[in-house]
Amino acid sequence: MPLVLRRAVALVVTLLVVSFLTFGLTSLLPGDPAVQILGAEAATEENVAAVREELRLDDPLLARYVHWLGDAVTGDLGRSYRTNQPVAEAIAERLPVTLEIGLLALAIALAVAVPLGTFSAFRAGGLADRVITSTTFGVLAVPSFMMAILLILVFAETLRWLPATGWTRLTDDPVENLRGALLPALSLAMGELAVYTRLLRSDMITTLQQDSITMARAKGLPTWRILFRHALRPSSFSLMTVVGVQIGTIVGGAVIVETLFAVPGVGRLLVDSISQRDLMMVQGVALVIAASVVVVNFAVDLLYSLLDPRIRHGRAATAR
Repeated sequence: MPLVLRRAVALVVTLLVVSFLTFGLTSLLPGDPAVQILGAEAATEENVAAVREELRLDDPLLARYVHWLGDAVTGDLGRSYRTNQPVAEAIAERLPVTLEIGLLALAIALAVAVPLGTFSAFRAGGLADRVITSTTFGVLAVPSFMMAILLILVFAETLRWLPATGWTRLTDDPVENLRGALLPALSLAMGELAVYTRLLRSDMITTLQQDSITMARAKGLPTWRILFRHALRPSSFSLMTVVGVQIGTIVGGAVIVETLFAVPGVGRLLVDSISQRDLMMVQGVALVIAASVVVVNFAVDLLYSLLDPRIRHGRAATAR
């Protein structure tokens, strides 16, 4: 079976498992889901009966899941009982904000980590290497929400360079949009930056000791060319894999960061929906976040196999 087809089958199976767990967790919460949705004041006998009928709460769990999955595949994730807005529509409105912050955080982390990790490996054991290693180790000890508070104190309260809260759409004012996105993105990027730097440093130190690098040096090639053309690519496979895995961390961290910075993203929508007991919205947002993480990891894993022929050929030989 071709590599892509095998991975596609695994992706579908994983998505089915994720969707069932998402549906099951929200359906197995203690108490009557209809009462949770309506709230104590509006939970009259008639209203509860209407909600239970609409959501098929009297049907077996598996039957409800199949019905819900069929609707979800067509883009129908239900309707919020708090705002009467379709869940898919609410997510579509908030998703670009979360994607912008996440992609900006990833870009910042890689833009800083790649040169830092490369230089640290090139100067392994030197003063610069020790400073970079110690700093990244310290950054790793600071959780994203604490980093967000520190950044607010420095850049918003003390220096007053960036806003602490609020959001401007990109189409309204690109400059203000970037100013509002920088602090949330930096909060998410700092931890990832430290992980990427340490990982790339470790892999590149090993690569720089290989015979191919010694040969490149013997040919008199410039140091920058050896580092960024001959050493960086074989050292970046582990980094690429970790970037895919860390996408889930970025999305999870966005839940806290978006709440702290009052950013109208998917993470804040999830928090608000939980506090309002909007189970339909919670269910839809949780499914989209989980499915996004699975799909991104699938894409990264497939790209990793395509870029590294050793993995592709090794698996093909195993299959034979």
